[in-house]
Parts: sequence; C-alpha cells; structure tokens
Amino acid sequence: MLRKGFCSKTKTVSAYYVVRFKSSSTQDEYQFLQRSKVPTMHFQPSLPRLPIPELSKTAERYLNAQRPLLSAADFSKTEEIVKSFVGPNGAGPKLHQQLVDHDKKNKHTSYITKPWFDMYLSDRVPLPINYNPILVYIRDPNEAYNRQVIRAANMLISSVRFMKSLRAGILEPEVYHLNPKKSDNDTFRTVTGLLPSMVSWYGAYLFKAFPLDMSQFPSLFNANRIPEIGKDVLFQDTSAKHILVLRKGEFYVFDVLDSEGNIFPPEVILANLQKVISMSDEHPPTPEYPVGVLTTMERDSWAKARKRLKAISPQNETALKLVDSALFALILDDKSCSGHIPLVQNFLHGDGTNRWFDKSFSLIIDKDGETAINFEHSWGDGVAVLRYFNDIFKDSTTKPRVHPDMQTNETPEVTQLDFLLDQEMKGIISDAKCQYDSITNQLKIDIMEFPGFGKKICKKHKVSPDAVMQLGFQVAFHKQTGKQVATYESCSTSAFRHGRTETIRPCTMATKAFSESINSNNPPSISELQAMIRKCSEVHGALTRDAAMGQGFDRHLFGLRKFAEVHPEYSKELPQIYRDPAYSAINHNVLSTSTLSSPYVQAGAFGPVVKDGYGIGYLIADDMLGTIVSSYPPHRDGADFVNCLRKSFEDIYNVLVK
Repeated sequence: MLRKGFCSKTKTVSAYYVVRFKSSSTQDEYQFLQRSKVPTMHFQPSLPRLPIPELSKTAERYLNAQRPLLSAADFSKTEEIVKSFVGPNGAGPKLHQQLVDHDKKNKHTSYITKPWFDMYLSDRVPLPINYNPILVYIRDPNEAYNRQVIRAANMLISSVRFMKSLRAGILEPEVYHLNPKKSDNDTFRTVTGLLPSMVSWYGAYLFKAFPLDMSQFPSLFNANRIPEIGKDVLFQDTSAKHILVLRKGEFYVFDVLDSEGNIFPPEVILANLQKVISMSDEHPPTPEYPVGVLTTMERDSWAKARKRLKAISPQNETALKLVDSALFALILDDKSCSGHIPLVQNFLHGDGTNRWFDKSFSLIIDKDGETAINFEHSWGDGVAVLRYFNDIFKDSTTKPRVHPDMQTNETPEVTQLDFLLDQEMKGIISDAKCQYDSITNQLKIDIMEFPGFGKKICKKHKVSPDAVMQLGFQVAFHKQTGKQVATYESCSTSAFRHGRTETIRPCTMATKAFSESINSNNPPSISELQAMIRKCSEVHGALTRDAAMGQGFDRHLFGLRKFAEVHPEYSKELPQIYRDPAYSAINHNVLSTSTLSSPYVQAGAFGPVVKDGYGIGYLIADDMLGTIVSSYPPHRDGADFVNCLRKSFEDIYNVLVK
C-alpha cells in the first residue's frame, strides 16, 4: 500500500485552493516565469541544419589532431591509412555518401541525433560519475533564504513556473546575441516575432543574433531514463502533476499543480515540504535497504533488478511509475558538507542512498542550503540545463514566494512511496551499495583556484581566456608526465537544428611547442613565448569556431563508423582507420574538459571518462581561474596534476604580463 502523510479529502482541498488563489490579482503572474513576445519555438522551423563536413576536410582535421600525439613513424602510418580511407577506392567516399543520403531523407533532424542517443543509451556503465555531471549554485545573496526548506520551496516554485512557461510557449527563446546592446532588445523581439517561423532565423541573423535549438528543453520535465537489457529507453509523461522528493533515502510525492494545471499557492508547497521533513524525521538516518542505490548499478544489472522489483508486488510498479513520471527529483539531504571537496563529492555521487540518478535532473539541496543540479546526460546537453539553472536562480532570488517568516496552516497532501522487498531484492541492494561504495571511495577530487588571473588579463593581452585555460592543461600534463595525450573539450552545436556537441581538440602542435619550450631547462625569450601563446590562441580559436559550426571531425567519423558497422562490406571488419591504434588512442581521452559560463555557477564537475584520465571542470572569472579535477588513483595523481597546473598558470601569467 501507499502510505499517506495526512489523510483528507484531496478534491475538496484542491478545489478550495483553486477558488481562493484565483481571486488574487497576481495569480497569472505567479503561474508563469516569463511572457515572451516571441513564442518559445518560433525560430525552430527555420534553424539551419547541422552540416556534414567534407570528407577531405575531416581527414585533414583528424591528421592535424593526431600530429602532436604520434611519433613521426606512427604518424606516417596513420597518414597512409587516412589517405587510403578517403581515396577514390577507399571506404570513406561510400560511407560518406550513405550518410549524406540518409541525412537528405531526414531533414527534420540532424545526422548525429540518432547515433548519439543510441551511444548514450546503449552504454552499460553506471550513470553516476561516468555520465551525470553537476552544476553547483552560488548561495542565495540573502542568507535568510538559504534555509533548506525555504530555498527548496522557492526553487521548486520557480521550476514549475519555468516548466509552465515552456509548455505554454511563452518562455523566451534561447538566442546567442553577438552584440547584445544592438539585438537583445524590444526591437529585435518585435521584428523577429512578426516574421513567419519558417524565415524567422534569417531575420535574427540580420541582427547578428543566432537562435539556438530548443528541442531538448521539453525533456527537462516528467522524464526518466529506464534501464533495459542492451539499451535503455527515455520515458516521459507530461500529464503528471507531482514532484518526487527524496529525504533520508525515503520517497515522497505530492502534487504541485491542481486539476486545472495551476501551481498550488506558496503556502501549500511549503506545507508539503515541511510535512516531508517531519515524516522522514520519524525514520532512521538511512534505510537498511535504500532502493535509490539501484540507480548506481551497471545498466543491464539494474534492468534485471528493476524487473525483479516490479514482479514482487504491484505496489512497487505503482511506485516506480510515480518516480518515473515526476516533474523532477527534489533531493533534501539531511547533512551539511564542510569544505568544497566534500560538497562536490556529495553532489556528484554521494553515497547513493538518497538519490535517483535516472531522473532527467535532480535538484539537490543540503542541510545548509547548498544547492546543485545533477543531470542525466543522454536526453540533452548544457544549453538546456544552463538556461533552466540560470532562470530559476534569478527567479527564486529576485521574486521569492516563500519567506523565512512565512507561517502556514495549510493541509499537506504528501504520499510516501513504500517498496516491498524480498530477500533476493535486499541482497541485490546490499551488493549494489557495497559496489558503489568501492567505486566512490576510489574517486579523488582536487580543486585549484588561481586568483589574479582571468578574463581581464587575457583580453588585455588579446588572447582567448578559454585558449589560455586549455593551454594550462597541456602545459601541466607535460610538466607532470613529459607527454601529450588525447584531450577533449566539449562544444555545443545548438546553433543547428537538433545539434548536440562537437569535440574541440585542444592538444595541437602549437600547444605542444609551447609546453616543451616553457618546461625546458633553457626556455626561449619572453617575447618568443608571448608569440607562442598568441599562436596557441589563434589555433584554438579556429578550432572552436569550426566545432561550433559543425566542422569538427569527431562526429563525422563517428557517423561514418555507424554506417560501416551495418555495411555488408565492412561489418565483419571495419575499415582500417577504425582499427588503427592511433584512432583508439585519440578517443581515449585522458584529459576530458568542459565549462559552462554563468555568474550563478559556483562549480561544475564530472568524472574521468577513462580510468587513467582526469575529468576537468573549469570556470574562468574576470580575475580568477578555477578547476575541479577528478581522478582515480593510482592510475592518475590528481593532487600532483593540480600542483603542476598551478605552476603552469604562474608560468603563463609571468610570460603574459612581462
């Protein structure tokens, strides 16, 4: 059975709130976070399609990325393999034509969409650390609003306001303004809003503004990744009106929307959250068999366990449906995290007992009001998550609906979800917990902040801040190991319809030359080193522009490989380019890096993508460079890398400012 926190006549209570709250003059303003002049999806039909690069350009870019990683002899071998692949009798032209033909038949999407979804959903590794990243909020500027239940209530209300605005089509479209002073204004919105959707993108382009793909935004809410053998599925039920709350490993749900789709008043939201806390306080700090730990498992194992869980009782199946369909997971941790590293560890993985990693995203708030988003990555990328992240911070801090002194006498309607477990299921949960503890205990987090060096100095010396940051990673790894390795930097291709990401390859001949020079016992002159930094910046800038315009090589080669895997001629033995050790090596990304820029981001982090790698989340402020480095000792020494990174930035800074 489902356990109720408070038994009453739900229909009567809901009707009372609808009538009472509709009488407020601010009701409509409360229901929606924005009322955009331009409909949310106005630009979507006219977005340009993600281009398929020319095969010869892909070959050239691939070889340029391989050059700093290979010896002269190995590069010569790889060069011959690539020439054979793209030659008139090679596999490349045939596979490329298949990809182009397929793309022409599917103009509603991009060539990367399906294989990219398949890649994510078919991978069997556990989601936490391996895939789910985090974004950590700065604190509410008004400290009184950082009380856990107050911040949770305000962020929950702002989230539902965001969701309702999105679904009503009145959330401001996501647009990149090249010159915000000239385009981020009412004139732009009036002109582009009057244009038909099929040509609206071109109108925005005349303002030097670039609308971004918003196809991922609807997947933020009421969504869940469900494990299945071999390949997971993404589930969504937009009719559900409830939120999932986890506290002390127990599951609770309550409606945040009434029968007419209106958000319940702030007093009701607060009362329900207070009820969750009081109900969970009646339980031990941690359940003996925390069901949420199951989402930390290898995906096939979790698929079997979930099937077993449903078979035990219809009650479990009902509970899982409520978990799957909830707007998102709101997680209230009953502990404080002292220090930056414990904070990152808790938000990135925790102990698994108070998590459900399969939800599209979880909003996690600890006892001190520290808050983060942990999101499942298959459905979408940083653009959608960061927009939600920014909007609800601004809304919850500038228009808080719940206040520290708010009193409520409302009748809460909270349902606790009980899972019935047999001995086999208890054993599965216990084993999963031991396995997860083993993995998380291996992961090391190291943090570096480098004050006094940031965007201001980089721009003063006319070099790209991102290029300088990436150069620091290259110099640090060379300082630590004397080598260059495959490096991944994520770049959004959301300027195109159904774009996902492309890879920037920051390890270049320019960064290799600078790393070897600055780390040598006899470095060149300061003026020569400055010229080398400028060269690194130019090369990195070109790579970034190419990637953002869909002109990298990684996604193209990935798409060609997918066609080769089902091609009669190549399915048994893939073309040699994919069997070349150099191809495996460049896709073994020892340095995996990513950043999302926002004034509301305190930190961003993710796990290494390979066992002997570093996961590097970084921030570039006006006067500070910051990184969070994850690693698995003894495969890599994160503390030593951070020390090398600090020395690298000292070296780069001293070169630039002299």
